[in-house]
Amino acid sequence: MHKPDGDGQKGLAGTTRAGRSVLLDGVTIHLAQPMDSPQEWIGEREILKQLLACWLVIDERDLPLSPRITGQPGIGKTSLAMAGAKERKQDLYIFQCTADTRPEDLLITPVLAESGTIAYHASPLVTAMLTGSVCVLDEGNRMNEKSWASLASLLDHRRCVESIVAGLLIQARDDFRCCVTMNEDASTYEVPDYILSRLQPTLSMGFPRRDDELAILRYHMPFAPGEMLGLTVDFLQAAHQLNPEFSVRDGIHLLQYALKRLAQDSTHPLSKDEAWRESLVKVLGEEALDLEGLSRRRKRALGDQALPQGLGDFFFEGDDPLHPER
Repeated sequence: MHKPDGDGQKGLAGTTRAGRSVLLDGVTIHLAQPMDSPQEWIGEREILKQLLACWLVIDERDLPLSPRITGQPGIGKTSLAMAGAKERKQDLYIFQCTADTRPEDLLITPVLAESGTIAYHASPLVTAMLTGSVCVLDEGNRMNEKSWASLASLLDHRRCVESIVAGLLIQARDDFRCCVTMNEDASTYEVPDYILSRLQPTLSMGFPRRDDELAILRYHMPFAPGEMLGLTVDFLQAAHQLNPEFSVRDGIHLLQYALKRLAQDSTHPLSKDEAWRESLVKVLGEEALDLEGLSRRRKRALGDQALPQGLGDFFFEGDDPLHPER
């Protein structure tokens, strides 16, 4: 078994920013590059404190936890993990999980080099293990059980993985940290119970409060006019009550397209309201004009009562041609 030392880069021959490779039991492994992580955490710090608590080690016999961060798509789960890595001053690696992720994708992949020899490339996960960094397994519940099985020994007290391809058993450094993000939607696999029991605790994220959501929009779109920021956050806050699919990420895209449309044509310029409403339809679809109607149809399908108040009257004048009732 190869077990890296617990401090610095000691024991990892050739591990530097300039030369990203290590020699493990006579096998050269090429490492992935860390992600740039300038992400600031905006909003309540309680969820960030919970994540950082999972990664604490309070005794030499203690081990860090590998939590799962759950919530709707686009609410900042990955940003939370990025902020956690920044707080700990550790390099960050992100592995994007998909339905066709294979165990070798997660660990070490053989690549045919120009010389005709086989080169072994470590995944972001294994690179984080070897360099004592943070790895985020993003959208983990899109991954199949066979791939999850290859990580079972990493997520418990063994903290190691076995690469059949490279013939190596690799131990994670003491300062390696991991978390998994999981979307709450239908297009996912059911994660096996023996994996869920290792991905603890569960940190559930909800939609941000109005002030926090406005701050997030300002952070990403500091050049957006105040009235358009306000209109967008008012829409999102109302939408969160009726349609949980619309997220702050959607708000950012909505604003981006609206501002590009405003800047596009100086001969026949759109008004800010026209650009925003056009963007609403282009980014979120026609159903976004009638959120209450959409919510009513969904609730009726679930056997619930419709909500009594429509958003069409909230966002549009009665004679507006874009009003959903016209």
